[in-house]
Amino acid sequence: MMSRLSLCVASSLLLITGAMAQDYPSKPITLIVPFAAGGPTDTLARNLGVTLTNSLKQTIVVDNSGGAGGTIGINKVAKAKNDGYTLLLMHIGMSTSPALYRKLPYNTLNDFEYIGQVADVPMTLLGKKGLAPNSLKDLIPYLRANKSKLNYANAGLGAASHLCGLLFMSSVGVELTTIAYKGTAPAMTDLIGGQVDLMCDQTTNTTAQIKAGTVKAYGVTSAQRVPSLKELPTLAEQGLKNFEVVVWHGLYAPKGTPKPVQDKLVAALQSAVQDATFKARLAELGAEPVPVSKANPESLRNHLKAEVEKWGPIIKKAGVYAD
Repeated sequence: MMSRLSLCVASSLLLITGAMAQDYPSKPITLIVPFAAGGPTDTLARNLGVTLTNSLKQTIVVDNSGGAGGTIGINKVAKAKNDGYTLLLMHIGMSTSPALYRKLPYNTLNDFEYIGQVADVPMTLLGKKGLAPNSLKDLIPYLRANKSKLNYANAGLGAASHLCGLLFMSSVGVELTTIAYKGTAPAMTDLIGGQVDLMCDQTTNTTAQIKAGTVKAYGVTSAQRVPSLKELPTLAEQGLKNFEVVVWHGLYAPKGTPKPVQDKLVAALQSAVQDATFKARLAELGAEPVPVSKANPESLRNHLKAEVEKWGPIIKKAGVYAD
């Protein structure tokens, strides 16, 4: 039976937690993006941050903590104080890192509170402007004939661009020299500069470059064409059957974040994904917020678990891992 002292302590803690939650947020919130500034997840974070700022009436500060395929930034949130003032925005890589890394400093499924899914972002297969083929039909035989001379850039082990590249090369039966960068932004810079030949990247980072003509686009990885790039066909409709890579993003908090604080964050996220300005801005970038029915803890928890189970065998079969 609980003693009177223990009961008093428990009651006091509940009152303190309740008071903290009632005042939340009383200072700026840090949103960790585990990748370099200027990349697609960073772009999404900054647009989301503006919308969450309006809902929570408090500034959202984006903190780019890149490195090790996003695991450095993820671990930073796992070890952060669980008061709701440090959050994580992470994409599909949250589900692939358990298979890619022999040992992680955090437990992917158990060291976080789930706020909800945020947005789904298609990817685009790109080539440098001077690459000879002008269509996917011409690109595939060109890659097979010149595979020893060509390279593929990605944003680092476990990045969405890495996964998309693995799937593409497997689908067309070509293995290219892979160059890993510390983030998508420097990889895109070198693609535009002609230092690398190919890469796959999210529409949030490629739409402007495609429209400006600084890169050559071969197709989008979603099942349907992207409205903001309606002239660009999907890879599937050009012959790569069942090729679909859509980069999903989730919002997380450190384990043990008080439930009333979580509830405020969920409400703010659900308001964000329904916000007309947020929707319009993402549409310009070829992306879209998830339906409000997915912007909740249970949806993100179930989706992450399913994705961990999906990607694990694929990555292990490919024999790709890091210490």
